[in-house]
Amino acid sequence: MSEKPDNPYGGLKRIFHEPSRLAIMSALSAAINGLSFSELKSECNLTDGNLNRHLKVLEEAGAITIQKTKVGRKFRTMVFLTNSGREQFIEYLKVLEEVLLKAAEALTGEEEAAPFSLPFYKPVHI
Repeated sequence: MSEKPDNPYGGLKRIFHEPSRLAIMSALSAAINGLSFSELKSECNLTDGNLNRHLKVLEEAGAITIQKTKVGRKFRTMVFLTNSGREQFIEYLKVLEEVLLKAAEALTGEEEAAPFSLPFYKPVHI
């Protein structure tokens, strides 16, 4: 068993720590069948340009895949969480939980047994 480092902050991956990308990854985590561009835009309260920029960063990191299909005369853009993205995000959430627990302990002066726990995520094959 590996020992937990005293300073977990280094494990906070910048790619997920940006608020809009955290929102995107959280939304996709709950969407087994992916989300359309417009669904993500609405759920994360982003503009087209902002969402495009964040999706590009996440796609380049291998956290998501983007599929464009033609539906009638229009194109539909679907966004999916990759298995690698899911694993990386779960690891990020574990580190974030550790950081938050450390902050809560510092503020309350009490060491508590995980007041919030992460649910178990099963990888989705994409």
